Amino acid sequence: MAKKAANESKESQSSSASNLKMVLRKRPTRQSVVAAVGIEKERKSISAKRVTTKLKKKHEKLDSKMPKKPPTAFFYFLEDFRKGFQEQNPDIKSMRAIGKACGEKWKTMTYEEKVKYYDIATEKRAEFDRAMADYIKRKENGKVENSEEDSEFDGYE
Repeated sequence: MAKKAANESKESQSSSASNLKMVLRKRPTRQSVVAAVGIEKERKSISAKRVTTKLKKKHEKLDSKMPKKPPTAFFYFLEDFRKGFQEQNPDIKSMRAIGKACGEKWKTMTYEEKVKYYDIATEKRAEFDRAMADYIKRKENGKVENSEEDSEFDGYE
């Protein structure tokens, strides 16, 4: 009986296999592979060109009389921390190590400890806002002239 069941299952498999159509796939020729690779390389080069063209944007000339933005509270903290850290660890000269230690310390500080630096930053930001407002007024009135004589790069010719 076991043999009959095995034979019946083989017959049902062979009959179901005969019902399925076999499809032959062509192997890709060398020319089609080379063409596909060429297209892929061309796509990559086009995307690479897009990236480089995005990076080559024309930058406006910086106005030397325009006020600079003040640093954030973290940078005021960094100044203080760097002095103390270098006194305690004179053997560490790497800015990376100092920056890491400073970042870890900043993360663990409470808001009350950071308030001192936030206050300094807000004062400097208010000064910057006033200076920027004055600069914009002067620029609108035409008193600010951004000539090439003001450029930082003229002295290197």
